[in-house]
Amino acid sequence: MRFLLTFKLVALATFFMASFDAIASEEATASVEAAAQDAACQLTIEANDRMQFNALTMEAPASCAEITVTLTHTGQLPREGMGHNWVLTASGDFNDVANEGMKAGLANNYMPVGDTRVIAGTEIIGGGDTASVTFSTSGMTAGGEYTYFCSFPGHWGMMKGAFKLV
Repeated sequence: MRFLLTFKLVALATFFMASFDAIASEEATASVEAAAQDAACQLTIEANDRMQFNALTMEAPASCAEITVTLTHTGQLPREGMGHNWVLTASGDFNDVANEGMKAGLANNYMPVGDTRVIAGTEIIGGGDTASVTFSTSGMTAGGEYTYFCSFPGHWGMMKGAFKLV
């Protein structure tokens, strides 16, 4: 009888340990997947004194509820003379927003104030500076056509690229 009781206790302990290991493994996998998702929703881009972004296309998973873009100005010139920002619009709105942004001036980061066509935008930064913007993807669609650009006057003709939710 004592042997049977010991056997049952060992079997029960083994069952609970296996169950605990399975739960811990699922939690670890979910944690790794969440970290990978978070990393995929964090994008970086650089701009330089030659009026260039280092990427012509940026992509993020359509599953990202929010995306953070970090812009680094790798040049040396000040924001007043060679400032850069990162602005996102639907591709169909790009030209109008860029033209209206010039009127808004440096104090408004060359973005039209309160313009709902601007999905996201950073402040204008100078050489050696970094700026970030976090925005919701709730109004965006996978496969939609979006353009990012620098709205500093004269820059947006060259400093632009395609943004994709994939």
